[in-house]
Order: sequence, then C-alpha cells, then structure tokens
Amino acid sequence: MGERRIGVAVDFSAGSRAALKWAVDNVARQGDFLILVVVRPEENYEQGEMQLWGVTGSPLIPVVEFSDANVMKKYKVNPDPETLDIANTAAKQKEITVVMKIYWGDAREKIIEAIDKIPLSLLVIGNRGLGKLKRYQSQTQINYLLMHEFEFVLQPHVCCFGIFEFG
Repeated sequence: MGERRIGVAVDFSAGSRAALKWAVDNVARQGDFLILVVVRPEENYEQGEMQLWGVTGSPLIPVVEFSDANVMKKYKVNPDPETLDIANTAAKQKEITVVMKIYWGDAREKIIEAIDKIPLSLLVIGNRGLGKLKRYQSQTQINYLLMHEFEFVLQPHVCCFGIFEFG
C-alpha cells in the first residue's frame, strides 16, 4: 500500500503531460496521493480565488472538481483534456487520490514551498523541450534543490524528467 504524496509539476505543456503519465505509470501505486502542482504567474486579481489563496495556495482540489471547467475558471486555470484524462484514468485504475494544488508567483519558489507545505514525498518535473540556455537555468534550479538537501534521482533511461525524493 502506498500512502505517499507524489507531486508532479504541471503547466499543461507536452512535457508536463509526459511527466504526469510517467509518474502514474512508474511511481504511483495503490493508496498514494498524486498532487498536481500548478504555479500561475502572480497577477493583480480583482476577483477570483487568488484573493483568498494567493499567499498559501489553493486548497487541495479533487480530480472531480478540477475536471469541471466552471470550478477551474474561478482559479483562472484551464487544464487540457489530455491532462484531465491522465488524472481521471489514474484515479480509477490505480486507485489513487488525485488532487491539484494551485500557487501564484515565481514557479521555483512556489514548487519549493509545495515540497515543505504539502509536504511531498517526491516530486516529478518534466522537461518542456527547452533549449540549452533554458536547460542550464533548469540545472541551476536542480542545484538549488540539491544544496537544500533534497535527494535528486535521475532515471538514466528517461532523460526528460527529474525526480526529487524527500525524507
């Protein structure tokens, strides 16, 4: 039985979908919690959920709710159908709890915050098909995580994912 908290950084790109699918296929097991961590840019929202949850991030949103376009409209998030399909299928077939947590602000800071605040057992991050400069910047973020005593495990046969295990 699982009961781990597996975070997947999701921005609804092809890379994050691949990371989500990989996490479901290779990491998640019955009883685990799969938490889609979404970071939106910080904006000056006059209305919407950011006013309530801008500092702490949204509450955990169950897969049934984040599959509802009206609910996600309040958070100004538009999940793509493929990501929703992966999440819904995983919840049913793997018997895992799938939820989403939305943060607003700098992605690097908020992902690190999610590690501590949720807390996550491990984090899977996809590669957005970035060029050399952006991959270098991503490596800098990985180095930051390493300096803060997070164990980084790279699957050699899967070159586009980083998996960070905690505790």
